Parts: sequence; C-alpha cells; structure tokens
Amino acid sequence: MLRSRSRFVRRWITAAVVGSVLVGCGSSSEEPASDKAKPAAKTEVTVEPIQAATELTDANGTKISLKKEPERIVCLFGLCDDILTELGIVPTATNNALLAHPDFLGEEKAKEVDVIPGGFIAPEVEAILSHKPDLVIGLGDTHGKLAPALKGATTFWAMQPETWEDSVGYLRNVAALTGRTAEGEKAEKTFRTKLAAAEKTPSEKTALVIYGSDENFGVATPEGDVAASLFPKIADYPWKSRGVEGSYSLEEILAQGVDVLFVETMSFGEADGKLSEKLAGNPLWGKIPAVKNGDVHEVNSEVWAKGRGTRSLGIVLDEATAALR
Repeated sequence: MLRSRSRFVRRWITAAVVGSVLVGCGSSSEEPASDKAKPAAKTEVTVEPIQAATELTDANGTKISLKKEPERIVCLFGLCDDILTELGIVPTATNNALLAHPDFLGEEKAKEVDVIPGGFIAPEVEAILSHKPDLVIGLGDTHGKLAPALKGATTFWAMQPETWEDSVGYLRNVAALTGRTAEGEKAEKTFRTKLAAAEKTPSEKTALVIYGSDENFGVATPEGDVAASLFPKIADYPWKSRGVEGSYSLEEILAQGVDVLFVETMSFGEADGKLSEKLAGNPLWGKIPAVKNGDVHEVNSEVWAKGRGTRSLGIVLDEATAALR
C-alpha cells in the first residue's frame, strides 16, 4: 500500500500479499506523473528551544506521561534507535540492526544491546517486559496491538512518522522526556543545516527510490515515506502516492527518464540477492537511463527504509546529493 511505504516495509509478514499490489512490471490504471513538482518551502534552520517535560502530546495526539525521566528504553523500530543515538542514549534492547551501522554504535558495541526475539512483526511481550523498561517505543500500525499486553507494566509509545518533519518532532519529544534537550536541539540543528545546504543547489536530474525483494517492487513516495519526503527538495522527484491503487510500472518509470536510481533491497529472512540484480532480467530495466549510465545505487535499507530519524536522514542526504551531482 503506497499511502505509506513505511507501512509496507515494517509489515514484513505481509510482503507476499502486498506483492500483488506493488507490481513493478505490470501496467497501472493511473496516468504516469508528468508535472514537475512545485519547489518545496525552504527549510528553516532556526531551532526552537526544547523544554524538559514528563508528559506531552505528540503530533498524532498520543499522550505520553512518565513519572520520571526514562532510563530503560526498549526500541521496536529504527526511529527509536536513531533518536536515542542522537541523544547519546543506548537502548536497553532493540529488535533491528540499525545500531550496527558504523555511523551509529558500530558492530561491536551494537552486540552489547540485547535483541528482542520475535522479529519486527511479532516482538515477544515477555522478552520486552523482562528488561523492566520505563518506556517502549514502537511503530503504531505494526506494534499498536501490543499496547494492551504492556499496559500497567510500562509506558508504550506508538509513533507513526511519515515525513522528515514528523521525525524531527519525535526527536524533540523524546529529548524533552529524557531531559536531553541540548542534545536534541543540536541534532535537529545539524540535520536542518544539512538539508538547507542541500536544497540551495538542487539537482535537475530525475531521481527515483524503489524498494522490495523481487520484481514486485514499490516506489517510495513523499507522502508517507520519510526518506522520500526529502527528495522534492534536492532533485526532480515526480512520484506521488497512489494509495491502494498500486505502484508504478517499469513502463511508466522508463517514460520519466530516470537519471539516478536508488534501490532498497528488502530481505524477508536470509538475503538472496540484490533487487537491482533481479530486475536486470527485465528488458525494460536496461532501457532506463540510470541503468544504462551505471547510475543505480544499492543503498543500506536499514538506514534508508527503517532509520527515519535525523541521523539516518543525514546519511540519506549525503549519499543522495553525492549521487545526484
């Protein structure tokens, strides 16, 4: 479902079902996007002060109330790990591999963080509670079902980021609750400064971000995909969400004359090859300008698809702007 690529990526168990909707090689009933996207508003670099708090209401209307600053935080999706890293906090436990990235904790230090069994889709409640967390942070449309089982034992926070602004808001919220206000302001300032610098000289090239595990790929769109929400600021990015109607076909992608292509290979279990290599068997794939010119970039899906926070998005900006030059 392309209303939010985040919802597809995080619902690993639905991959096989969604594949029939996110068809990359079939036709679509929708007309291809053709109009150039309107210039996005310039990013404001000024950062408002963050006030420490023990309770707040986030952008989605979720009320969070804690008796004291949380010391033991369990992360059930990447944005949590990203935010905590930016604030200088190590999660008590996690269920993803983002922390192993060299720009986060790195492989050796990440091994010191306990892993919640059950995977992204079904993290085990008993394992979560065994860590006696003060706060558990998950993705709303995936982990919201855990709320009843956690109620009374800990505070559960269901986040639902869809744009980079959402992610910045969550960073500020967590900074307020943990008392890491200076760290939060610094992280936000660093990211905003980087984004503002990148948008001063946007590329005229047409970019595309796709994701998937096989030929049934999806197109990441700014409406609901945090990393893709950056692209209208730094390149020509004509791709728009089609909701439940489906994704773009290779024919439509070919018609857009994509100059630079970013590929997020998703692994549902053991890795079995790169998405770009699997698509190479389709004759239309080889006709895309980015493919013909060797401008296809396999990116780290842990960062590009799952991170969603200011540190991950900073890496996305660095890699994207370098490729778009």
